[in-house]
Amino acid sequence: MWLGLGLSVALAMGLLVFWLWRLVFADLPPTPGKAALVALNRPPSMIFLDRAGVQIGRRGLAGDISLPQLPAYVPRAFLAAEDRRFYSHFGVDPVGIARALRTDVKARRIVEGGSTITQQIARTLFLTPDQTLKRKLQEAALAVSIERRMSKDEILALYLNRIYFGAGAYGIEAAARTYFGKPASALSLPEAALLAALPKAPTRLDPTNDLSAALNRSRLVLSRMRQARWITPAQEEAARAAPPKLAQEAAADGDFGYVLDLAAVRARELIPVGAQDLTVTLSIDSRLQKLAAAAVRQAAREGKAQGATEAAMAALAPGGGIRALVGGVDHRDSAFDRAVQARRQPGSAFKPFVYAAALEAGLHPETIRKDAPVTVGDWSPRNAGGRYAGDVTLKEALARSLNTVSVRLVTEVGADKVAALARRFGIERLPADPQPSIALGTYEVSLLDLVSAYQVFQQGGRRSEPYLIEAIQARPGGMGGGPELYRRAQLSPISVYDPALNGQMVAMMQGVIDSGAGTGRAARLDRPAAGKTGTSQSYRDAWFVGFTPELAAAIWVGDDRARPMRDIGGGDLPARVWGGFMKAALGGAPIGAFDEAGATVAETDPRNPFYAGLAADLARIRQGEFVIAPPAEETVPVQ
Repeated sequence: MWLGLGLSVALAMGLLVFWLWRLVFADLPPTPGKAALVALNRPPSMIFLDRAGVQIGRRGLAGDISLPQLPAYVPRAFLAAEDRRFYSHFGVDPVGIARALRTDVKARRIVEGGSTITQQIARTLFLTPDQTLKRKLQEAALAVSIERRMSKDEILALYLNRIYFGAGAYGIEAAARTYFGKPASALSLPEAALLAALPKAPTRLDPTNDLSAALNRSRLVLSRMRQARWITPAQEEAARAAPPKLAQEAAADGDFGYVLDLAAVRARELIPVGAQDLTVTLSIDSRLQKLAAAAVRQAAREGKAQGATEAAMAALAPGGGIRALVGGVDHRDSAFDRAVQARRQPGSAFKPFVYAAALEAGLHPETIRKDAPVTVGDWSPRNAGGRYAGDVTLKEALARSLNTVSVRLVTEVGADKVAALARRFGIERLPADPQPSIALGTYEVSLLDLVSAYQVFQQGGRRSEPYLIEAIQARPGGMGGGPELYRRAQLSPISVYDPALNGQMVAMMQGVIDSGAGTGRAARLDRPAAGKTGTSQSYRDAWFVGFTPELAAAIWVGDDRARPMRDIGGGDLPARVWGGFMKAALGGAPIGAFDEAGATVAETDPRNPFYAGLAADLARIRQGEFVIAPPAEETVPVQ
């Protein structure tokens, strides 16, 4: 009886162990051989060139290194930081796990992990970072398997070549060049200790964001190295007394951080297969990029006292090539790209699409509409200060950015027609059934989409998709001269708007800058220019978007948390900074001219006085379609 019971218990325990084993290890990935391990999930190295072929940055690996290429203290710094018993364990370190548990229990929180360097490689190559018991057990099993296939030196070299150091740098060679502007073989002891401090938390400890935190952990690394007798007390003291200095330009990618981030993503989309090293040629003009970065810093600096904490800018050449793109004041402080990723209300910078739809519906620049209080449903938008101009032409209303006229045009033409036109121009993320408030730019857009849509006006009614990458070439073995994998096709712009109407729109948008009452007077140049100001509700966003025959550009000024600014409208700081950028960007270039097709029809048609009077009469008749109400309390800035 007892024998039978014991066998039953043993069988049940065996089945339980088998079931648990299957549960944990059934989907365990196989461990390949040494060569495959080295190549597995290897992040590619990308070198980026501007349109003139000059290198402006890199992402990913900068080349693999072997331990003999490094000073002895470099790998030891990483062992001190991550795995002091690396050469003593079999892939899993029971002593290290016990020490970590003891430390965590004493602190009553997790302050030290027990993962070995081999386990970190297993997690990086095969697993997700999920903090689960199953993942930890799989990590341990894979680490033991890796130790059977590779020597300790090979594992440590693989770790140093794969670990992420922040700032887009994978591997110690890339990290050394990124943070110190030198090869890993030339690292000093303090520099090695600082790099060894980063893999624990590469974003939080990024020395370009928080150098003091990174230095504090590097001092712990130095202390552990001294305790292990890998350096002398005198060496530790000397390293503490001479903390490393960052190569500022290399660490921050200079003025190109946002460009490189976007280019790396776009390159992976175009060449998604394999881990080959790449050389990527961009449409970026380095001179314009630096001018745009300076303009963004200027806007944030001058607007700081009024609540402006951020700015962004983009510039496009005819054909859609992105010549400059700056997603924020400081890429080191925040990698969030406000030119591409952020979506904000454009305010009156959306109005050109309203007027373009109105011309398409049969109106013209000399058509008369009334600037007076208007109510649509329960919405009563008004001009700033409650001032109204009475009967005005459309070209005057656009130049002065009169809100009530824009609202009347949307009601007359149809909000759906305005949205449809804006989609043709490239602003795709608009609702299928927009509200009349589209007249005042209440639907959010990205800066890049907005300036690209304005480029339709610059190009005579033709649309070009904005692009950043010109060509991609493989670099076999990290060297140049490989096959070309991608080259952007030379595509003709697509016609989306009548050229004659477009000419009229350009002339009207020139009035925004050139006329005495135009809201964009601060953007005036010594060459033909057209554009529009924009200010969202309560001064949360301020824009200027405009173009010359040679370049289209947009700038946004605001706050990441959408807090209202104090009286910064699109016609103020953004227009002035835009004008300064354009003057510097185009200085010395020949002065071009806009395509005049259709631009002067309203001025030269002998029947114009008759039509203007008729339009005024019709406008007065149409006032019966609107309910005239007292101004609402909330005001929309006239910009």
